[in-house]
Amino acid sequence: MGGRLRAPTGRYGGRSAEERKAERRHRFLHAALRLFGDTPGYRGTTVAALSQAAGLSTRQFYEEFRTLEDVLAALHLQVNGWAERAVLDALADAEGLPLAERVTVLFRAYARDVTSDPCRIRVAFVEIIGVSPRIEEQRLARRARWVGLIRAEADAAAARGEAAPRDYRLAATAFIGSVNGVLHDWTAGWLDATLDEVVDELVRLLLGMLRPEGWRPGSP
Repeated sequence: MGGRLRAPTGRYGGRSAEERKAERRHRFLHAALRLFGDTPGYRGTTVAALSQAAGLSTRQFYEEFRTLEDVLAALHLQVNGWAERAVLDALADAEGLPLAERVTVLFRAYARDVTSDPCRIRVAFVEIIGVSPRIEEQRLARRARWVGLIRAEADAAAARGEAAPRDYRLAATAFIGSVNGVLHDWTAGWLDATLDEVVDELVRLLLGMLRPEGWRPGSP
């Protein structure tokens, strides 16, 4: 299909065309989260099945999206956006806290958001892999955004004398990989641990990265 169909314009049922469009998009993404994030998964879902799950028609699907890959791309950004919002909201609560407490508050906010629904984990860390060059580019760009957030926090901690001053690019990338793997395995039931235990272990890993053995506050 060359492009999306044109949706009707004007008010209907007291709602504008923009409001109806936003509601349809929300329903498609909500249904996609359930189907892509559980059974049958992204690769097993059809436009017809997604439309049925959303309670909408296939014509309405093509008014909002061109392909299922477009839905996956939008959903992946949405799931990451929810997690990022949770972390940014937690920043206010963490203001002025010592490094260990600050890191714990921020990371717990992230972990609780992404694990609040197993479907979010599968969409963010499983279904998104190997779909297409376009989706892979988006996945890497979103990961780079998380790496940038960690580097900013690490650089700020170093400036306060709470962490070792160095380039954290490689370390932040390695940490993101650890987070993705551990949270995926925990959600799948492969780790016999509570979420708090998982968070504490990952926080210890992050603090070890920020404060390597032998480093002391005030040392170069």
